[in-house]
Amino acid sequence: MTTVLIVDDHPLQRYGFRVLLDSVPETEVVGEAAHGAEAVRRAAELRPDVVLMDVRMPGMDGIEATRRIVAAGDRSRVLVLTTFDLDEYVHAALRAGASGFLLKDARPEELLAGIRAVAAGDAVIAPALTRRLLDEYARYAPPRPGDDPRLASLTEREREILVAIGQGRTNGEIAAGFVLSESTVKTHVGRVLSKIGARDRVQAVIFAYDLGLARPRAD
Repeated sequence: MTTVLIVDDHPLQRYGFRVLLDSVPETEVVGEAAHGAEAVRRAAELRPDVVLMDVRMPGMDGIEATRRIVAAGDRSRVLVLTTFDLDEYVHAALRAGASGFLLKDARPEELLAGIRAVAAGDAVIAPALTRRLLDEYARYAPPRPGDDPRLASLTEREREILVAIGQGRTNGEIAAGFVLSESTVKTHVGRVLSKIGARDRVQAVIFAYDLGLARPRAD
């Protein structure tokens, strides 16, 4: 059972998410919040597995709420719901520690899969958003080429995997590109995250960009 806190300033939006999540046995909505400050309080009280976080809200927005929830060090992971017109928030949200980004018009099965993945410790970025997210991150934080002591601990294959993660490629795409099984790729990804001290793929993307190892993929 995955517990979820829904954060959105629109009651109808919260209701829609609740109806969807209550319709499947593996998720349980444990609470709702209408703004960032309330989200921080409720996350501390309820300790949900996943916080479904809106960005634009009155008072404390979703970015600051995400930063505070992540900084608290509790179990909760944040899945941000965004739209194409929120590009200016992408860099801040990445730095705040969000574990994923999905579009608000995502299909129900995509949202449910994203919640499950984030709860399991993975990171999720909507395929349609990946390049825009990376382009925006690059615009706000140009790569700073150079060595990092953490790179020395990576094998040649692990470094290749890190570059692929930085390009926004899925495990399936990485497996096909390197002719590996997805289970092998998953093992490599886990080792890469551990060695560079990244809690999830989103932080690995930031790491790869900061060192100039990756650029947005052209395809």
